[in-house]
Amino acid sequence: MIEGLSALGTLRPGSSVTAPAAPADGVSFEEALGQAIGSAVDTLKTGEAFAIQGVQGAATPMKVVESVMDAQRSLQSVLAIRDKIVSAYQEIARMAI
Repeated sequence: MIEGLSALGTLRPGSSVTAPAAPADGVSFEEALGQAIGSAVDTLKTGEAFAIQGVQGAATPMKVVESVMDAQRSLQSVLAIRDKIVSAYQEIARMAI
């Protein structure tokens, strides 16, 4: 049965149910965001390295295009995340206290 729902079978009027504790082995938001940004930075560095190799003639044009497109997708993802974070911050700042 789904965790948290198993207690519903023993629920009586007037009693309360507490939420289950978060798993101790879970990844925090900060860690997940850090990993995503670290991965994006690595992709951008790889794209830049292949672009330099392409200019020098050491890498094939296909590999250069693939790595640059991967870097572009990573950058667009990071910018979208940043926009969502800024939007959420602005919405919280507008809330009345």
